[in-house]
Amino acid sequence: MNRTTVITSILEKRKPLAGRIQLVEGNLKTLSKAMYQLEESRDRLLKQVDDGNVIGKLEEINFSNIQLTIASELEALTKLKNRFSRDSLNIGVVGRARQGKSRLLQSLTGLSAAEIPDGDRQHCTGVRSTIHHNSKVDAYGEVWFHTERSFLDDVIAPYYEKLRLGIKPITLEEFANKPLPQLPQDIPGYAAPGAMYEHLKRYHTHLDQYSHLLRETSPRIIQKDEIREYVSQDTPDGQRILFNYLAVKEVKITCKFSNVDIGKIALVDMPGLGDTGLGDEERLIQALGKDIDFVLFVRMPKSAGDYWADVDVKLYDTTRSALVDLPVNLWSFVVLNRTNTESNNGDNFKNCQDLLNTVDEKHIKVEKCLIANCANNTETSQLLDTVLDYLTNNLTLLDKQYTSTCQKRLLEIHQAVNAELNKAKTVFNQNLEDDSQEIEELFSDLFGDSDNGWWKDVALGLQTLRTELWYLRQTPNEELYHGVMNAIKNCEENKGILSSQKALEEINNRIMIISAFRAYPDYQDELRVFISQRFLSLDENLKRTVELVKNQVVKVLKEKGRLGIISNAEGSEFFSEISQLIPERFTKLKAGFRIIADFQLSYRGLILPRIRQHLDGLTNISAMTGQSGGISEQQDKTLTVSKDTTAEDIFTALEIDYDKAINTIKPAIEELLCEPNEAAHAMVEEFIDNIIRQKDIQKEWKNFLRGLRGQIWSEIFGKKEKDREMRKKWIESVNQVNIINELESFNLAQ
Repeated sequence: MNRTTVITSILEKRKPLAGRIQLVEGNLKTLSKAMYQLEESRDRLLKQVDDGNVIGKLEEINFSNIQLTIASELEALTKLKNRFSRDSLNIGVVGRARQGKSRLLQSLTGLSAAEIPDGDRQHCTGVRSTIHHNSKVDAYGEVWFHTERSFLDDVIAPYYEKLRLGIKPITLEEFANKPLPQLPQDIPGYAAPGAMYEHLKRYHTHLDQYSHLLRETSPRIIQKDEIREYVSQDTPDGQRILFNYLAVKEVKITCKFSNVDIGKIALVDMPGLGDTGLGDEERLIQALGKDIDFVLFVRMPKSAGDYWADVDVKLYDTTRSALVDLPVNLWSFVVLNRTNTESNNGDNFKNCQDLLNTVDEKHIKVEKCLIANCANNTETSQLLDTVLDYLTNNLTLLDKQYTSTCQKRLLEIHQAVNAELNKAKTVFNQNLEDDSQEIEELFSDLFGDSDNGWWKDVALGLQTLRTELWYLRQTPNEELYHGVMNAIKNCEENKGILSSQKALEEINNRIMIISAFRAYPDYQDELRVFISQRFLSLDENLKRTVELVKNQVVKVLKEKGRLGIISNAEGSEFFSEISQLIPERFTKLKAGFRIIADFQLSYRGLILPRIRQHLDGLTNISAMTGQSGGISEQQDKTLTVSKDTTAEDIFTALEIDYDKAINTIKPAIEELLCEPNEAAHAMVEEFIDNIIRQKDIQKEWKNFLRGLRGQIWSEIFGKKEKDREMRKKWIESVNQVNIINELESFNLAQ
């Protein structure tokens, strides 16, 4: 297989695991949320319960440390997921400055110093850059800058803390305009603090040359010939006049590799450690843990003699701390950069051999230690083949080992949650089922049956009311009677045009305008409307009649049935509220309350038809003749109008018509005075039939009241129901966490 196929195979083996990690990540977030909700339930319970034993147990439950562990593990899983879902195999090149890292990258990719800047004097690479292959584009870079805030917090602040320089600058202007504090004389060490201070001075002295970049939008797209000025500290000839890198977080370079068969490899060029800039090691750790799959330590022994120095061991330890979940020896090679006589370093082969033979003595544990000329394409190609062969044979195992470390921590989280859940499950000692049975038995006794209890009291109370209404159903309704009397009185005291002091003058004027033939029937129409409107007020009398009777029913249900606890409304509103409280499954009971809530008597339905038939004397037409749909003349008209009819004639006729109508309406309505009581009795009778006498209605009542017993019998069930509800909600919250905390939910195995 060629390299492209090998790398693709390595990457494809990882994809299923990335998907599984995503599921576990989601489950862990869900668990965290459920635990927060359980903690909120615990905090509410602490305010509600008065049992010292329960309070003590609740206070023992503590998820805070687990939540911190979950937050940390989510970060680790994100790194792991990103590692396994990448479309490239990321190889990081790590080493001190001037060891040949950039030359190695140039040899591996076939790129030039334009894309991967190098130098032969001081530190060259200033920021981390990731180099990707894309054969379809011209080389370009993407630059991510620090913001003013991240620059001050992540870059400058560590110097002030490490060197004890006092109060850190809050704004960029403050850092620029104030001189740097003097280095304290009593700070431990001498050369190292001084060198760090000089590095800080570089940031301060040259701020005006790069500070504008801190306000730039990231990423900025740059061309190939601009790459060096953003990633390097010096020019190709070694002049340290480049300062843009001081504002840069990282750079991604996309270009076409000459060695196209390594196109799915991304190479990460790390700044050379050993410089005095604070934060470099931290950034190395972050990059290694997040972005790099494999590490190549590059070390170029001096030809004049060399050894493994403390700085080499420190670099190894720094890298190892970035890969805490897996021994770094399984993820790294050491490359001893061999130079020859033509190089500035001279021939260092013997010293490469010496370092190769002594690498174990310094406990620098890596999978392989190799000697290769980083400037030689053939040797670096062989080096890459060695790396790929190793990853092909071992990456699946390495990934599993890496994953197993996460799996172990997930198991620890699972066990820690279970330990707290076991405490949570024993908060309430009383068995919920036994307590429920006790409450149910007590409720059944209180609800009773036809011989005693709530059911007897309500049924008897409603039956008594029904009997009272039965005796009243043939008696005139007082509310309607008073309404009728008031309406008749109003009709007699105010007769419209007939009560006007200028009645004759007004009638005469109308005769003159529209003639007597028209004036008389028009006045009849007006008086007819006038009388009809006087009786509209009876609608309110009928409504009050119905509401008064409904309130009698409400009184029984509140006093005998204790339902005033769940609704303090009256009349129709009371029945509507109770109906809304009754669940849909109790169809018969709900319908009974809905029927009485909607029942009403109206003037237009009960009285208006009776009044209208006695207003015929105030109209000038009679019934249909039945012949071609014609209308016959009124047979017994009070006045036959002629051209000689006077205002006095019309006035007298209108008086006769008006009095006749009033005198016939009164006895007609009096015949209806018993009907409201009859209707009210029928309404209550139907209500009782629906909510007391129907088959299985007692069962619906009992099931409905069961859910309200804590309110209705608060003196008996109040505390019991409250405690039971608290226990129920607590157990539900505990069970919810328990369900989510199933071990399978955190299994990373494919």
